[in-house]
Amino acid sequence: MSPTTQPWTPTHGQPYHPVPYRPERMPRAESVAEAARLRARMNERRTVRRFSTDPVPDEVVRDAIACAATAPSGAHQQPWTFVLVKDPEVRRQIRAAAEQEEQISYDGRLGDEWLAALRPLGTDAVKTHLTDAPALIVVFQQRYWLGPDGTKRKHYYVDESVGIAVGMLLSALHLSGLAALIHTPSPMRFLGHVLNRPENEKAFAVIPVGYPADDCQVPDLVRKSLDQVMTEV
Repeated sequence: MSPTTQPWTPTHGQPYHPVPYRPERMPRAESVAEAARLRARMNERRTVRRFSTDPVPDEVVRDAIACAATAPSGAHQQPWTFVLVKDPEVRRQIRAAAEQEEQISYDGRLGDEWLAALRPLGTDAVKTHLTDAPALIVVFQQRYWLGPDGTKRKHYYVDESVGIAVGMLLSALHLSGLAALIHTPSPMRFLGHVLNRPENEKAFAVIPVGYPADDCQVPDLVRKSLDQVMTEV
């Protein structure tokens, strides 16, 4: 069986069992061309806050989540759960709770410095994307493994692992022709209640997914150049 079809079971405490890994090496010219193509495509990615209500292919969203689930994780514990939310009433509940928290934040909880940092992005407490986008992916981090019998085992490097998976999710969605947004209402405890998640899961991010609306606008931003973000030793 391939890694994508073999049923997963906990590996805690099991002995090291290596298997051969011999991927075909891409020719240099092909590798250079592919890297340049991906760089150009990813540079087109933008955070979208104005979504069309048009439906998106379920297969594309599920495949993007499957791509995210291939991310590396601490001790290969894969400490993530992706909840795909399409039900309009559930999305309405999430928006109502998120806007309540966001209004408190914009009314003073964020502080002047944070609000100043957000000003160029044109954000506010109104989160129409949570009900306009036809799908939400709510990402939860599993702080520990919880077995059917109540057994608990600590997970390691959870923040780093889930952060990498979310980055891969955004990339997969963009490269598949969909738009997305990372939304992190604070606090996010309400998401566990609305979605009835178990005690070991903590909300990490809400990601609306869809197509940009016909009247979509984005901030006029400039990304740092390569020499501003990279140094060679």
